[in-house]
This record gives sequence, structure tokens and C-alpha cells, in this order.
Amino acid sequence: MPGLQGKVAVVLGGASGIGKAIALGYARAGANVVVSSRRLDLVEQTAAELKELGSKTLCRASDVTDRGSLEALCRAVVDELGQVDILAVTSGILVKAPSADFSEEDWLRVVDTNLNGTFRANQVFGRQMIRQQKGAILNTGSLTSFVSFPEVAAYNASKSGVRMLTETLAVEWARHGVRVNAIAPGVFRTPLNTRVLDIPERMDAILKRTPMGRIGGLEELVGAAVFLVSEEASFITGVTLPVDGGFLAKGI
Repeated sequence: MPGLQGKVAVVLGGASGIGKAIALGYARAGANVVVSSRRLDLVEQTAAELKELGSKTLCRASDVTDRGSLEALCRAVVDELGQVDILAVTSGILVKAPSADFSEEDWLRVVDTNLNGTFRANQVFGRQMIRQQKGAILNTGSLTSFVSFPEVAAYNASKSGVRMLTETLAVEWARHGVRVNAIAPGVFRTPLNTRVLDIPERMDAILKRTPMGRIGGLEELVGAAVFLVSEEASFITGVTLPVDGGFLAKGI
């Protein structure tokens, strides 16, 4: 696996699910990793695991819907660890309902977390990276950055937006030495999607569409997440990389 020795990484949403798997992967690759999410108890638990792997870390809660909390986190990381080399944004929510019945409140909540929250995080930490004239950002897209799934319209729209945001910032910030990429996970069981995957017809449809015939294990995301922020990917920016067992390639 590519090395991240000496790098300082911040993983938002890193106390559970995909974010936690990536955070632990970064630590195993040699980075000092700070995870942050809304629940401080989960942050503290994950920080303890990171310390066992030899990572320097902090315990700070934050919320991607709260710009002030992100700014405070960025200042704390720079004060304690000197810089921010890597930002991974994995925070997200999903609400499933028929589009005709989808409430405006749920629409705004999903878009504000998934899309606006990604922009806030990229902007806050991106400004620090621009000052440093170096850095790598990893956003979290989805299969729905490319294709639609029924009854998750807000999620589809937000994750499609994350893909274009990633491309836009990659173009704007390349001259500052800041790379911006994303991963698009296929179907992995996480706290976010467990209820959806437990619907037999939905799981059956997913498995039939996935050439590998299974859902992914979270550890199978780590290699892509490490690679895209490593020096081995120094000429890669603006890419949203699917990690999906062939789902998008299958077609009819």
C-alpha cells in the first residue's frame, strides 16, 4: 500500500462506517489521523484505536452543517499538528421515500449535509491547503453520482453534485498544489444503508446488477482511499473513482 508517513489527515464522519475504515487505513499507512463527527463519544472511541496504531490524534466533535465547528477543528489540527495534508469527507445521510411524497424538510436536510456540507469542509480545509500550497482532498460520492436509484431523489442529487464539485475544485485549486478527488463506493453495509439493504427485493436487485455478485467489505475501500491522497497519485485530480464490484460497468 502507498505510504502516508508523516502526513496529517482529517477524516470527517470518521468515527463510524466508511469514514472509520478509511481513518484506520490512513493510520496504518503511517499518517497522523484526526477523526471528527457529531458524536464525541464515538470520536473518542476511534481516537483510542488510532493511538493504538501509533497515530497522533485529537478528540474534537464537528458537524459539516456547522461552518464554525469546521473552522474550529481546522485551527485545532494546525495548532497541534502543524498542518493539514489530507482531508477526507465521508459525512452523509440518506432518506428513502417516494419522490412525490418527499418532504421539503428532508430534501433540504439531505442536500445540506451531503452537498453543502462537502463544500463547507472543502472550503474551510482547502483554504488551509492553499496557504500551505499543498494538500489532497478526498470526497465521498456514490453510485448515484453516475446513475439514479429510486426513492432517494435528494441523495441522488446531492451525490451527483459532489462529483461536479470535486471536478470544479480540482480545476481551480490545481495551481495551488491541492488535488481534489472522490471515491464512489458501491454497495457496502454501513449504518447509513442497513435498513435499505434489509429489504429483500432491493438486495436481490443489487446483487443481480453487481458482476462480483456480492456487496463490498469496508476494508476493500481503503486501498483506493489511501492511493488517491498519496504521492503515488500526484498527477491525479478531478477523478471520482468507483469502487463497486463492476456495478457501473455492467449495463443491460
